[in-house]
This record gives sequence, structure tokens and C-alpha cells, in this order.
Amino acid sequence: MNEPARKIIWTYAEYLEQERASPTKHEFLNGEIFAMAGGTPEHARLCMSVGAELRAQLRGRPCAVYSADMRVRVQATGLSTYPDVSVVCGKLERDLEDRDAALNPSVLVEVLSDSSEAYDRGQKFAHYRHIPSLREYIVVSQHEPRIEVFHRNEDDSWTLREARAGQGAHLQAIGRTLSVDEVYRDPLTQVQ
Repeated sequence: MNEPARKIIWTYAEYLEQERASPTKHEFLNGEIFAMAGGTPEHARLCMSVGAELRAQLRGRPCAVYSADMRVRVQATGLSTYPDVSVVCGKLERDLEDRDAALNPSVLVEVLSDSSEAYDRGQKFAHYRHIPSLREYIVVSQHEPRIEVFHRNEDDSWTLREARAGQGAHLQAIGRTLSVDEVYRDPLTQVQ
């Protein structure tokens, strides 16, 4: 009789060793390593557009904007992942086990794709809500000019605000507004 395949459980140190040698990015959760799907040109352009708009608006302020190359670790749940854009205000706090992972983002951005939308809105956001410093979670549509901002309230509940073409997505945590029209201005990011 055949035995069922056993799931391989990795330590975080083993994950980091593999991640440093890998040309692709992976998430880590509960001892499992998950390959992250590659993005489309539209996804990459929207990520850069959001990051550029945030960087321009935060210039001269004590906040830094990071690309998807920066890993974020959710200590409370163990998730280690790469948000599309991260904003850290104040000093960057690094994980003791993983000096390349940030612990204290104020704002996280995910550009939605057909394959990741359910995860980004569901389980991933559930993990992100365990980051004490996180004040806003932003999801950006690839299919229409729409930016959704989930804002953490004083009572730890979350409020959704949505902005569409001609509107601005107000980011209360950093006192700035993302213009939907500016984020989607480039012809390559025009949704069809």
C-alpha cells in the first residue's frame, strides 16, 4: 500500500537560505514555501505608477516607499511576503531573524490580478491586519481605474473607501491623496 505524500516543513532559516539563492520570490507560512506568480506588464506598470506617485508625495517627509523587492514579515502569523509597494514611516524595523524583512509598514499596496485577487482580499489581508503599525491597505484594480483603501480605525476596525476615475484615494495614515487619474495615466496602464 502506498503512503500519502508527506508535506515538507521548512524552518524559517531554510526558507531564507533558499530565497537568497532563488531567482524567483516566495512566500513563507507555517513551514511551507509558496512560489509567487510572475506579473503581467500591466501589473508591473501599475505597481511602479503607485510607487512613483507615493514617493513624489512623500519626498521630504519621514516616510520611505519600497518596491516589491522588500520582504515584509508578519510576526503574529509568521507570514513572510513581498507586497507590491510598502511605505514605512519613521525608522525601518527589521526582523531579528531576517534583516531583509520589514516589520513596521504603515501602508501596504497590492495590485490585484485575476489569480491573486481572492487571496489579496482575503487571507493575505487577514495576515496584514496583524501588523500593529499598518494603518492602510490599498488594493489597485487592473481591470478598471479603481483604488480601494482599507483604513484601520482607532478601535482596530477597518473602513473601506473607494476612488474611481476623476477621484482621489485619500490616505489618512500619511496625509496624502492618490489621484486615480494619475495612477492610470500612462497608456500602458489604461484598462480595457
